[in-house]
Amino acid sequence: QVQLVESGGGLVQPGGSLRLSCAASGFTFSSYAMSWYRQGPGKERELVATITSTHSTYYADSVRGRFTISRDNAKNTVYLKMNNLKPDDTAVYYCNLRLGLNWYWGQGAQVTVSS
Repeated sequence: QVQLVESGGGLVQPGGSLRLSCAASGFTFSSYAMSWYRQGPGKERELVATITSTHSTYYADSVRGRFTISRDNAKNTVYLKMNNLKPDDTAVYYCNLRLGLNWYWGQGAQVTVSS
């Protein structure tokens, strides 16, 4: 079955960097787009970035220029490199896969940006 396991969250000061990883299994990873979503305190879950099977990328306006999504098909892993982090980036970050009508989520990785 599909499994998505995030890692790499933590506490970072404003202006700092983190890299999240999402290890995927249970499907043909290279054939599907992968996304990162986040849900901040008291906020709805929002799309942060997507990378397609052909490595095209999409970013939310709030993170464009600061975050980079990438994938390593040999490792079945998608990454989110986050630079110049701001307190508003504080959230639980989720890896996401859409297979037809089914949506799959990882367990989430907490990112806290605070001095």
